[in-house]
Amino acid sequence: MKKQEQLHKIRYSVAHILAMTMVAYDKNVKIGEGAVTEDGFYYDFKFSDGKTPSPALLKKFKKSIRSRIKQGLTFETTKVTNPQATEMFKDEPYKLEIIHKLKQKEITTHTINGFTDISDNTPVSNTKDIDPNAFTLTHISGAYWQGDKNRPMLTRIYGIVFNTEDELKQNIAQKEEAKLRDHKKLGKELDLFTFSDVVGKGLPLWTEKGATIRRVLERFIVDEEIKRGYKHVITPDIASIELYKKSGHYPYYKDSMYSPIVIDDEQFMLRPMSCPHHYELYLRKPHSYKELPIRMAEVAKLYRYEQSGELSGLIRARSFSLADSHIICADKEQAKTEIAKALDLIEYISKVFGLKIGKNYWYSLSLGDRLNEKKYYKDDDAWNASEKTLREVLTERKSDFVEEKDEAAFYGPKIDIQMRNVNGKEDTAFTVQYDFVGAKQFNLTYIDKENKEKQCIIIHRSSIGAIERIIAFLIEHYGGAFPVWLAPVQIKILPIGENHKEYAREVFSILKNTNIRAELDDSNESLGKKIRITKLEKVPYFIVIGDNECTTKKTMVESRDDGKIGEKTTDELINILQKKP
Repeated sequence: MKKQEQLHKIRYSVAHILAMTMVAYDKNVKIGEGAVTEDGFYYDFKFSDGKTPSPALLKKFKKSIRSRIKQGLTFETTKVTNPQATEMFKDEPYKLEIIHKLKQKEITTHTINGFTDISDNTPVSNTKDIDPNAFTLTHISGAYWQGDKNRPMLTRIYGIVFNTEDELKQNIAQKEEAKLRDHKKLGKELDLFTFSDVVGKGLPLWTEKGATIRRVLERFIVDEEIKRGYKHVITPDIASIELYKKSGHYPYYKDSMYSPIVIDDEQFMLRPMSCPHHYELYLRKPHSYKELPIRMAEVAKLYRYEQSGELSGLIRARSFSLADSHIICADKEQAKTEIAKALDLIEYISKVFGLKIGKNYWYSLSLGDRLNEKKYYKDDDAWNASEKTLREVLTERKSDFVEEKDEAAFYGPKIDIQMRNVNGKEDTAFTVQYDFVGAKQFNLTYIDKENKEKQCIIIHRSSIGAIERIIAFLIEHYGGAFPVWLAPVQIKILPIGENHKEYAREVFSILKNTNIRAELDDSNESLGKKIRITKLEKVPYFIVIGDNECTTKKTMVESRDDGKIGEKTTDELINILQKKP
């Protein structure tokens, strides 16, 4: 912990020295806001006309920062009053805005070599505590002030900082490896999906290969859920705006919804969630306690407006399909049991994907804020009880988890299963949510043993989350080399010459008729080129058809992962390829 605290101080200190360096570069620069990140920092600046630095200048800035670090400069920390801070930063509009928002009687300032900045972070005592070779500046981008697209665009400079030069080099090497596994890069190279500005930002277009991966995943999860007692349904991608007003989603989510579509003087919305559709399905008839829990599930097509700057390939898109479910429960004990079962399903699926808890994903308990009535439904007792239930489930399972305040849904707390993409960005992959609002809004009830009407409890759950997002994670996890059961092409058949094509087509037909995803390359390219292309496409298996294969009716099988695995009959080959996940 002490090492991490020291590293945080070092990262803040280097960011502070960057700001000092920018003032030396442009005396009229206006300093925005910086932050310490997971591996370094960023800092925002508004440079004077014509002074915005190019990425090529980062090397010069890095040299200047390193020189200052080597000087052994001392940081001086001082507390000043709000009026004093206002006077000190009277020529810095962005700093003044920060000061006025703080509304603190005392504000902390840090000064080094005559340059003063404000921050609640703690710097090192002296720059001698910083290894001058353990940092670098990585890139420059634009960033709206305070993340508001209606505010000025500032220049954001990023840096990474570690305790030692070796740790920095290791981090850089990991990042280079990550670039090779980036799902956006591999998705293009493997021809899985694309985007078109003419179609619209954030709206993925799936090729035949990408669509195959989707189809296999959807069949896998639907079949597994049906085995576990889920009832799969289909509901529309569009609904009246009144549905979302009734559910309570509209005021909380309207900024992320697409604009209403007017049809016959009635307003409709592309749906951002499927919950209210499922509630209406439940309401089609009365229900007895004997039927509960009812696990209603759907691979639902959803649409959400994400700001352009937030879009990130398949991880954050504007249209996606969610493996969604709403479990209608009779009481808290039943709800608790269903939450545990949902986590069992998620952990099973993760195991099939080869993901390990603690390494590839982890649990986060997302809590509400009782004081934030704009974001959360007001019912303190319900919040306390539902948060307690989720905490108990995780504790009883002996699951490690972190608690995150102010991250719940408006209708209740949730257990988020978090993953990190190759670029270090953390996102929610799957989720299990406790809902104490939906049943009230829709009057979802059941008849109990005493023939009395009782209100239900709802558990929201996504088993593999958004199909798009999990595919992005899996592309990066596998480096594009999908396991056999998930690979869009499981085997390629490569005839050497014209005389071998007839038998190659015969083998191809047998494999296709047994639902093997085979591909025949009967082009006139050389065998060497065919093999190179097959390996670049990361196909799990390939067979070469030549004179010997045509005579013996056996094929020499080569594996992407294990090399040559020997001569096999067609039946033996089918057994290899049909292994279930």
